[in-house]
Amino acid sequence: MTGGPANLRQSGKVMFDRRELDAILRVYGRMVAAGEWRDYAIDAMKEQAVFSVYRRTSEHPLYRIVKTPGDARRQGAWQILAPGGAILKRGREIASLLSFFDRRRFRLVE
Repeated sequence: MTGGPANLRQSGKVMFDRRELDAILRVYGRMVAAGEWRDYAIDAMKEQAVFSVYRRTSEHPLYRIVKTPGDARRQGAWQILAPGGAILKRGREIASLLSFFDRRRFRLVE
């Protein structure tokens, strides 16, 4: 087996830990149930880990949740990025960062 967590640590790649991934997947599940999101991708790179969410598989990601441990002291290790790369929210804790999606609920317009 070549792709396990031990190999990610040995290769120097950044990945989400179980607690972080659980929090992200809870939000993802809620948004899938609401019909907003349909697919996701996880990338582990040398300096960051990225969880991308999609409305449709063939499109660009709607949002990217990025963990960059190297930025933790300066501006926080977490970011939410828009499709164009603009930073929508930045933070030090995953829970407060994911609250961004709680505020994005749609209101009924009459």
